[in-house]
Amino acid sequence: MLTQTIRNFVSRLFSTAPSAPKGPQRLGVDQHHIDRRLVSRHAIKVCEVLQDRGYEAYIVGGAVRDLIVGLEPKDFDVATNATPEQIRSLFRRARIIGRRFKLVHVVFGREIIETSTFRADAKESEIVDAHGRILQDNDYGELKDDALRRDFTLNALYYDPTTETVIDYHNGVQDLKNRVVRIIGDANTRYREDPVRMLRAIRFAAKLDASIDPATHAPIAQLADLLQNVPESRLFDESIKLLSCGNALACLKLIHQEGLHSYLFPLLDEILVEPEQLQFIDQALARSDSRVRTGRTLSPSFLFAVLLWPMVHKKWLAYQSQGQPLAQAIAAASDDALDDQGRAMPIQKRFQADMREIWFTQARFDRINNRAIWRMLEQPRFRASVDFLQLRAAVREVDSVEAQWWMDLANADTDQRAMLISERTPPTRTGTGKRPRRRTRRPQRANAQQAPKHE
Repeated sequence: MLTQTIRNFVSRLFSTAPSAPKGPQRLGVDQHHIDRRLVSRHAIKVCEVLQDRGYEAYIVGGAVRDLIVGLEPKDFDVATNATPEQIRSLFRRARIIGRRFKLVHVVFGREIIETSTFRADAKESEIVDAHGRILQDNDYGELKDDALRRDFTLNALYYDPTTETVIDYHNGVQDLKNRVVRIIGDANTRYREDPVRMLRAIRFAAKLDASIDPATHAPIAQLADLLQNVPESRLFDESIKLLSCGNALACLKLIHQEGLHSYLFPLLDEILVEPEQLQFIDQALARSDSRVRTGRTLSPSFLFAVLLWPMVHKKWLAYQSQGQPLAQAIAAASDDALDDQGRAMPIQKRFQADMREIWFTQARFDRINNRAIWRMLEQPRFRASVDFLQLRAAVREVDSVEAQWWMDLANADTDQRAMLISERTPPTRTGTGKRPRRRTRRPQRANAQQAPKHE
C-alpha cells in the first residue's frame, strides 16, 4: 500500500498536466478546425430548436473529439440546460430513458441524437455502492458543472454549431494535440465512481495512438478488480467498443498489459503468446479496423466469433482426434469456448446463436453435394461464414482456392450459382450429385393369393 502511495505521488510530481484555466477557453474554427459540414444535420437541428427556446445546447463528447482529430464520429450527443421533460416536449419523436441518469433520445429516422441535461457535482445526493461506484445521480446543474463531471479532458469539449465555437474547460484540445489521455480530477476517485473509465482510458489511448497521463495511469493496476462489480451488460457494451475502436489489436494488447483482460477476455492469455492464434486475430481485426475507418458497420457476432475462434478451433481438432464426427466435434468445441468465456463476461444469447452458425458452417463447407450447397445458401449467416472462411484461408487453416470458390458463389446471382455448383459437382439423374439408389422389388409371400387376370 505504501509503495502504491509513493508511486502515485511520483506520478503526480512528474505529470506534465497543464494547469486548467479559471474560465473556459472559447476556440474558433482556426483553432479547432472542425468542418461544420461533417456534423450531423440532426444534431445541429436539436441544438437550434433548444437555442430558439432560450436554452443552452451544444454538441458534446466523443463527436467533438473525433471531429477535431479528423475521424468520422459514429454518433452525436447533445448537452443542454433544459430538463428531460422540457426536451421531450419540443420534439415529435422523443423518449426519456435511463435510471442512473435520465436522457432523451430524439429520433430522426435511423439516427438517434442522445440529449442530456447538464449534471451537477452534488456529492451529498449521490447514491453509491460499497466500492464508491455511482448508482444514481439525477442532479442537474450548469455548463461548468457538467464539464467537471466529464471523465477525460478530451471528452469535456462543447461545440456550438451556431457560432462554430468549441468551449474547453480543461485544456482538452491541447491534450488532443499532444495525444495525451488525462482524467479530470483525482484518478483514484473517478475510477471508483465508475470502473469502466479504466477501460475507456485504454480504448482512447489505442484509438488515438496516444499515451495515458502518468497520474491517470497509476491507479489502474491497483483498482482493476473493481471491474467485477460492474454489471455484465455494461462490460459487454464496452467490449464491443474496444473491438470496434479502429485499432482493436492494440487495444486488446493494452488491456492485457494492464491486467484488465481477466474481466473481459481471459483467453487473451493464450492467444497473445501463440503465434498461429495471434496471426488469425491480427488478420481478422486488421480487416475490421479497415471497415471502421471507411465508415462501414461491424457485426458484434462476427467480432466475437473471431475472438473465440482460436479456442474453438483448437478444441475442434482435439475432439476430432478422439474420433468424434465433424459436426459433433464443432458443437462440443463451441459449447466449451462459450462456457469458458461466460465465466468472465457472458456473451448475449442473440449473438451466441449467430456465432454458432458461423462456426458450424465451417464444418459444412466440406459437404459438396448439390442439395447441401443450395441449403447452405439459404442460411442467414452464409455470407458471414464465407467471410470467416476467407480469414481462415489467409492464415492457411484451409485451402485458399477452396475458400475463393465459396466467395465466388456468395457473390454470384442465381444463374451463376447454378453454373458454379454444376461445374463442381456434375448432377446425376437425382440432381444431388449422388448415384441413384437401385430400387428392389419386395419378394412376394409364398402363400399370397394371386389376383385374377382381366381378359
